[in-house]
Amino acid sequence: MALNDPPKALESRVDFRGAECGPGESEREEEELENLESDVKKMAQKILEYRATLPDQLKHTFATILSAQRPIFPGFVSVSEPGPSGKANPDNESEGTTPMEEEQKASEKVHLLKEKISSNMSAMPTVLKRVKECISKIDELDSYSGIIHPAFKRKRPS
Repeated sequence: MALNDPPKALESRVDFRGAECGPGESEREEEELENLESDVKKMAQKILEYRATLPDQLKHTFATILSAQRPIFPGFVSVSEPGPSGKANPDNESEGTTPMEEEQKASEKVHLLKEKISSNMSAMPTVLKRVKECISKIDELDSYSGIIHPAFKRKRPS
């Protein structure tokens, strides 16, 4: 057998190394191999556990975060949440309103709020123009060299 020829089988290589090493070293290698195999099995088991539990944990966490960010409308009570007596929304029975009516009222309030916001946004250019005009008039009065009553003068920081 030439020195450059690779071994023909894996067993021949293992046997060759076993012949070089002492009997104690091969036992240590076998123990180390068994330890590594057991570690791999433990890791595989943990991965399986994480794959089983992680999606549920993420879903629960995401739902919790979303419910914490959900706006609370006063007077709007969810039908699915039980009241203090254990009944599903006991106040709803006394008022005589249905959940659909409450939902419709809440949607009307949201729509009204959106309309007010849009009207305020459309009025912004006019308001800004008036503010700029007032600022320019104030600047003109500041540059005026006439006599100004001391009550109307600003105190200058020193």
